[in-house]
Amino acid sequence: MKILILGAGKMGSFFNDVLSFDHEMAIFDNDPKRLRFAYNAQRFSTLEEIDEFKPELVINAVTVKYTIDAFNQILPHIPQQCIISDIASVKTGLPEFYAQCQHPFVSTHPMFGPTFASLSNLASENAIIITESDHLGKVFFKDLYNQLHLHIEEYSFAEHDETIAYSLSIPFASTLVFASIMKHQNAPGTTFKRHMAIAHGLMSEDDFLLSEILFNPNTPSQLQQIQEQLSTLQDIVKQRDSDRMKQYLSKVRDNLK
Repeated sequence: MKILILGAGKMGSFFNDVLSFDHEMAIFDNDPKRLRFAYNAQRFSTLEEIDEFKPELVINAVTVKYTIDAFNQILPHIPQQCIISDIASVKTGLPEFYAQCQHPFVSTHPMFGPTFASLSNLASENAIIITESDHLGKVFFKDLYNQLHLHIEEYSFAEHDETIAYSLSIPFASTLVFASIMKHQNAPGTTFKRHMAIAHGLMSEDDFLLSEILFNPNTPSQLQQIQEQLSTLQDIVKQRDSDRMKQYLSKVRDNLK
């Protein structure tokens, strides 16, 4: 298959490396310098090169802020039957875009961003495939993600947003609150260092990505739960109530099973 990847960043390069031995690959990036290390693929920096390549599948791996803009840029330069796909962690605006783009599409979310995951070992990682996607597109990504030994779930666009509000918004918000009150420690403990490593990784992400994940309409209800639990814990600590603390810790351990 002839596959065009949009964006030569970490995820774009990762997908190119994974697919390049079985498919004819090309990577398009507006910045030619980002294409220097693209392996076993044609390197495009002009739209005319896409015209000549005639891809059968496009994988949009640009920064989430520019996902739809990147699609709009290349749509006039790909065949009508070409499947377009995104791997965005934020699906805002994409259902509406796909509904009017007149191309078959497949939307997935590989939940192993390069900040924390080891891209060479993904056996414990997950991926989501959107149910509204085109059948052939879903088959392609199911095969790919199975080859990577990922656990796959299928969600609708709406279910995806609900899941992301829970699985990303809660840890993101918790980490932001932790980091916002941090002071330099001369002799940090192991737990502190691990939390700090997570915080540094999170803050290396794009500001737009962090904002869009937290602006998910389902996030406020999750933040409310955090506030309620903090209030409960604060009251237990203030009262130095050993019995309630024991009950609270027991409940937390049950949640982790």
